[in-house]
Amino acid sequence: MPPETPKGKKRATAAVESESSPRSAKKARRTEHVDEEVFEADVVEEVVTRHTPKKRTPKSKLKGTAAPASIDNGEDLAGSPRKTPKRKSKVPAVDESKANGVEAHNDAEEAETPAKVKRKRKTKEEKEAEMLPFAPRTVGSKLLLGAHVSAAGGVQNAVLNSVQIGGNAFALFLKSQRKWENPPLQESQCSAFRSSCTEHAYMGAKAGATPPIVPHGSYLVNLAHPDDGRVAQAYASYLDDLARCHRLGIQLYNIHPGNAGASASRAAALARLAAQLNRAHGDPSTGSVVTLLETMAAAGNTLGGTFEDLAAVIGGVRAQARVGVCLDTCHVFAAGYDVRGRERLAAVLDEFDRVVGLRFLRAIHLNDSKAPLGSARDLHANIGTGFLGLRAFHAIVNEERLWGVPMVLETPIEVKDASGKEVQDKGIWAGEIKLLESLVGMDVESEEFKALESGLWEKGRSERERVQKQVDKKEEKDKKVKDGKGNGRKKVTKSENGITVKDLFAKAKGKLERDNTSAGKGNVKDKRKNGVKDEDVESQNATYTQLAMLSDEEVLRDDHESLEH
Repeated sequence: MPPETPKGKKRATAAVESESSPRSAKKARRTEHVDEEVFEADVVEEVVTRHTPKKRTPKSKLKGTAAPASIDNGEDLAGSPRKTPKRKSKVPAVDESKANGVEAHNDAEEAETPAKVKRKRKTKEEKEAEMLPFAPRTVGSKLLLGAHVSAAGGVQNAVLNSVQIGGNAFALFLKSQRKWENPPLQESQCSAFRSSCTEHAYMGAKAGATPPIVPHGSYLVNLAHPDDGRVAQAYASYLDDLARCHRLGIQLYNIHPGNAGASASRAAALARLAAQLNRAHGDPSTGSVVTLLETMAAAGNTLGGTFEDLAAVIGGVRAQARVGVCLDTCHVFAAGYDVRGRERLAAVLDEFDRVVGLRFLRAIHLNDSKAPLGSARDLHANIGTGFLGLRAFHAIVNEERLWGVPMVLETPIEVKDASGKEVQDKGIWAGEIKLLESLVGMDVESEEFKALESGLWEKGRSERERVQKQVDKKEEKDKKVKDGKGNGRKKVTKSENGITVKDLFAKAKGKLERDNTSAGKGNVKDKRKNGVKDEDVESQNATYTQLAMLSDEEVLRDDHESLEH
């Protein structure tokens, strides 16, 4: 019987055995911690499993695959350079299924986050169900009612979106309204749009009739801006939209008039706007598309808040047949024009006819207002729930002078679903269209009307009260500022040199009246003789211009800021 091998000599003994057996050599080099009772074939399997590059198991095969019970969860199975500690326990044979289990365990550890769930594509039946009409279109109605519908996926989709809500008119965006760069309109889209409009009688129903389609322009465009670079960008976007309208067979196009904040005067801004319209009308790509100027809610530097603004622009347009107005009910109400009731509406329309001309009224945006009369706040509400109330819309749909004019809803349709997520409910528009159509000929003293009126009024009560508090708070704040009591401001009666801001305003106003050409530039030569630098002259002229643009109330309200400027 050979003598027992001393401890520490096993490595040497294994080396001697390796001279006659390659498998034994691998066994000796790789499995010092393995007991001699382990089969050599199993040891080779262990070596291959641990030291050959592993092929990743597809994630689809990971589900339901468990790691071998003998594998310690703390062991590094991903080929880390960290040295694996030796085991003192025996290692059982590792078969192929367990080897795959090691890889599966490894991949599962590395992919703890679940794979991205792919959205299930809607079937043809589901898509058709979504496009089922909420209400049928009214044939032969005196009113051309509709809404500003989505054109997602292509302008041609807007037609069916309008049909779905029972609209006999509609508005849309021809491209993204919040960015300058947009992909060009494809001829296939134009063809599909025209074909769908003809099929659903939005075009070609009456010879020579204007299609009741009123696209809305980009919110970024300000054609009244005095900066050449900015107005060039705005004009390019505007011209592109007119060309798109012409290719689609659309004859009306609505824009916001713009802002006079950077201009020397309001009159100059309005004149620049008219000049850009004339320029576009001379481009053959625009065909005979009519540009509509929308009435605006805000005062101050915003153009279009008064009928006089619109008349000034129209007066400067050479091709009068290619310019018109889109009257927004929420905007004019917020701007101070009261249309609540047939008599008040008639008075407003008479004023519009006198200042602008009713022949220029080519479209209407139907919106109630969350804000009260004259608040200068553009907050749309659903029909009958705002400060305008149902009686105002009863007057509008029963006003014969407005029959045949496209009337487009821009009321909110956002609601929350069962999970609390905000979604759009186009059925709201369908219901409002039917409501407005039902008001034609209805007696405002009837129980039917009174029930509708009181129900909608109550529905919007909380929102009206919320906005009313905001308006009251602002008015109170403005009153304190005007009186010199608010925001820590002290009322300034005299500046350090004894001149009030009011005096500066009067001086600037008188100076501009004496020199209408360039806001004080006629005195440049005289000031140069006195040693005044050009930049000082330009700065002073700019100050006079800014002061002249302010109203008396704005001067008093912003006395400190004006003095600093």
